[in-house]
Amino acid sequence: MKRNYSRREFIQRSIGAGALLAIAGRLPDPGKVVPSGMKLGFVTYQWGRDWDLPTLISNLEKTGYYGVELRTQHAHKVESNLTPAQRAEVKKRFADSPVKCLGYGSNFEYHSPDPKEVRKNIEQTKEYIILCHDIGTTGIKVKPNYLPPEVPKEKTIAQIAASLNECGKFAQDYGQLVRVEVHGTYTQEIPNMKAIFEQVTEKNVVMCWNCNDQDLLPPGLEANFNSVKKWFGDTVHIRELNEGNYPYQQLFDLFTSIKYEGWILLEARTEPADRIAAMNEQRELFNRMIENSRKKFS
Repeated sequence: MKRNYSRREFIQRSIGAGALLAIAGRLPDPGKVVPSGMKLGFVTYQWGRDWDLPTLISNLEKTGYYGVELRTQHAHKVESNLTPAQRAEVKKRFADSPVKCLGYGSNFEYHSPDPKEVRKNIEQTKEYIILCHDIGTTGIKVKPNYLPPEVPKEKTIAQIAASLNECGKFAQDYGQLVRVEVHGTYTQEIPNMKAIFEQVTEKNVVMCWNCNDQDLLPPGLEANFNSVKKWFGDTVHIRELNEGNYPYQQLFDLFTSIKYEGWILLEARTEPADRIAAMNEQRELFNRMIENSRKKFS
């Protein structure tokens, strides 16, 4: 019988292994590691899309990104068609590394007006929840992606929440979080995400802040952040910290103010000539910003 976990236990499990490894002295130090509850990790989205699993883990080790969310349909090929032996091999590769596999970044969504399409996405989510369990991760990332204009908004929001609740109940038996990325046309607007989560009943269904421009819509970043912070899980997605106009320093100040202890995952989307050098640059920027935030709240 698999045990159900509270939200607090899920977060503790997801961050605890990294802390224990650090205490044991297993983590290499590719640069200044800022003493903060927040930890820098990586989404394989663009910069890791063509790295097989050994290359991915090696590059994360050498650049100091000790948590990773594996994106679907990428060269590391961690998908639900893996055999039990292949799943065990993936789990062992991470167990033998200081890099923690946080979970799987899926494209499963639940907004379609077609019930068959919604059911297909729910059942595939469950398949990948089992995969996440088998390879030793702590959760799966899903997303709302749209509010069809031909359907009353309230109906689609309720449908998305009900789907998340079903997936969350299933995930409890496998010790997994369901991380809901703030994503999609209309659904990435914070009031709509808030409306979805107001109908989420499962404590292992959590929100993954995604650093969208919509976060800055009135009444502003701080008010929007505060309106949903009680649902935050253990992962946040950021883009390159020196690209665009998103107020990352203010965001890190907000996370520091609530003593956030999750993973800040770089979901980079540019095309640098040298991705390793770019990863090192982003780590240095991250450390500097976190240090700035710590000084404000020390």
